[in-house]
Amino acid sequence: MGALRKSLFNRLDGITILLYVTLVTIGLFTIFSVEHRSTDPTIFIMSKTYMKQVIFFGIALFIGLIIILTESKFFSSFAFLFYTMGLFILFITIFAGVDVKGSRSWLGIGSFRFQPGEVCKIFTALALAKFLSLPETNFKTLKHRLVGVAIVLIPAAMIILQKETGLALVYFCFFLVMYREGLPNSVLIVGFSTIALVLATLLVDRKVLFIVLTAVALIIGFLLRNNLRRNVIGIILLVGIWGTSMLFSQVAVPFIFKHVLEKHQIDRIFSTIGMDVPDAYNKAAKGDEDEDNGGKKVNSSDYNVKQSKIAIGSGGFWGKGFLNGTSTKNEFVPEQNTDFIFCAIGEQFGFLGSLVLVGLYVTLMMRIIFIAERQRSSFTRIYAYCVASILFFHFAVNISMTIGLAPVIGITLPFLSYGGSSLLSFSILIFILIRLDADRQVLIR
Repeated sequence: MGALRKSLFNRLDGITILLYVTLVTIGLFTIFSVEHRSTDPTIFIMSKTYMKQVIFFGIALFIGLIIILTESKFFSSFAFLFYTMGLFILFITIFAGVDVKGSRSWLGIGSFRFQPGEVCKIFTALALAKFLSLPETNFKTLKHRLVGVAIVLIPAAMIILQKETGLALVYFCFFLVMYREGLPNSVLIVGFSTIALVLATLLVDRKVLFIVLTAVALIIGFLLRNNLRRNVIGIILLVGIWGTSMLFSQVAVPFIFKHVLEKHQIDRIFSTIGMDVPDAYNKAAKGDEDEDNGGKKVNSSDYNVKQSKIAIGSGGFWGKGFLNGTSTKNEFVPEQNTDFIFCAIGEQFGFLGSLVLVGLYVTLMMRIIFIAERQRSSFTRIYAYCVASILFFHFAVNISMTIGLAPVIGITLPFLSYGGSSLLSFSILIFILIRLDADRQVLIR
């Protein structure tokens, strides 16, 4: 048994473990830097969030050890069971969730709280990997593609019902995995076209947009007139795309903004694209009220991003030095140890420190892709791509929203942001991958 365990530990990917520990350690020091005060009698104050994060890290390492000692086929064999349990917990959370800042996405047991949606990312990754790796699955067929999409969208829909839109959006990263496994290019084209149409609807007057879309359809029809005369299906397809675009821009987008999105979400979207909220979408009596900042009303989401930019910009190239961040020390930046923790890096360590951090994340994601491509088992390969996609989405969106390139949607920075649910879920994702990779020569089904 001792020789077997020694052999197992020798097969673990040391580079991934080193990158994981490095990022978590940076997170611990960053959380400490924004919360520690010179008047504190000691650094070992258990009520501080950095000490709680140390405990979470210890728990994560213990769980990681258990995962490493678990048979790798266990994760494949029970993938669908875990997924079903996750959906059940998400369903309970819709009705019994604890209200935190308007979101009912948390479950509480005494003083302990956790976010089921974070954990369910792991179960969804395992279930998707299991389904796509089944011998009977033919992902080229519409039926199996729809099943794959359902595996992803069902938990996302449940999380939306919990009013946690930001976390629900993370689940769309699994479409990158399905694209890697054979989802057609048309899906990505439709996705990017939808995003472009939403932006056009917000930026352009609806009457003007109607004229533009109609003109584009007529021009395409004119250019393809010879082919369309012989192809009735082509005419129907062109008219269908035009009609769908009209319904989406003229009806669906306005309906979503007026009746689905909350006020703070609308504020964040328009703040990102540099516009004031139009009267048609203004929900002055609904959602989060503007915060009072020194007697002056300010848009809370706009204020957060402005303070974030000030903090990052003030760091310059070299930064102000560890524990010397004035904006973060004086708490000008809200949520500075969770959603906006990147500000503390930018202010204290400047552009150079931020670049090093980004380099660590990119190295980790590239390492995971390398691990994925060396697998004999398709289950492990697909799961590895799930992990890489989740990390990429969180990393890209979190940093983008701190510098004003994306709406503030409450996405944490992996391994750095404070929070037990976030740290544990990312740690479990990584350790399962490390365990599966240790048996990369085994065909796991």
